[in-house]
Amino acid sequence: MTKYILKRLLMSLLTVWIIITLVFFLMRLMPGSPFTSERFVPPQVLENMKAQFGLDKSWGEQYLIYMKGLLQGNMGPMLKKPGYQVSEYIWYLFPASAKIGAVAVVFSLVVGMFLGIVAAFNQGKLIDRIVMIIATIGISIPGFVLASLLLLLLGVKLDLLPVMGLTSWKHYIMPTLALSGYPVAFIARLTRSRLLDVIRSDYIRTARAKGLKENKVIWKHALRNTLIPVITYLGPLVAGVLTGSFAIEGIFSIPGMGREFVVAISQRDYTMLQGVIIFYALLLIFLNFLTDILYVVIDPRIKIDGSEA
Repeated sequence: MTKYILKRLLMSLLTVWIIITLVFFLMRLMPGSPFTSERFVPPQVLENMKAQFGLDKSWGEQYLIYMKGLLQGNMGPMLKKPGYQVSEYIWYLFPASAKIGAVAVVFSLVVGMFLGIVAAFNQGKLIDRIVMIIATIGISIPGFVLASLLLLLLGVKLDLLPVMGLTSWKHYIMPTLALSGYPVAFIARLTRSRLLDVIRSDYIRTARAKGLKENKVIWKHALRNTLIPVITYLGPLVAGVLTGSFAIEGIFSIPGMGREFVVAISQRDYTMLQGVIIFYALLLIFLNFLTDILYVVIDPRIKIDGSEA
């Protein structure tokens, strides 16, 4: 078990370093400058501003300084908001994105797996077709389109739900539905497909032949193995949803990381862009690392040395 965890941990750390390095240098290749995006700045003033943020040094020096600060939890100052640190500002923005994201993840898992299980046990029947139609629609419609439709129908036309902010439980409904559209559909299809394969497998037939109760066969054997592909998808899903949807946060005026990321792009705020991308990457890699560990717990066919049986 220790060898398995160490192997996954080393791979995760290597991936983190590669991503940080690529993001750092790609930001330097972006055209334009955060100091000249809105107005003409005299060359001497521009040089002074670059020196203030350490941008007058070589890329190698900037990289070493940035990595040293990153190891201390410091992502540098924001270029467009003097006095603010990127790491502090991300932690200020993250709770809003995390609240919406957490609700959306739970909703997606519960509803998606429920629909998938119902469809699998009613294969070929009317309810199966209805679930597949819903899943197809959910996968086909982008989240920002669904958000716009919900906003227009429930917020403007019917005036049932608030359209801006995040101050009451009603504010969570439309953003959660918009964020959950695709994940619910994907998890439903994934669960249905996997469960149908498991039900037809030999070990399920053997369990039934031994006289085990149907409920025990389904809950202990079939559904346990059905969780594997869902867990595989869960890591990227949680990371993507928790860090906030750029478009959806903008549509519902939610002060989260997604909306600030879009603003940073338009303002060429390199340090903020770096910070958000690296934060997202760290969260994604950490969750994938946890997913790898959960494989050992859920699926006994995965050996603890990291190879699969």
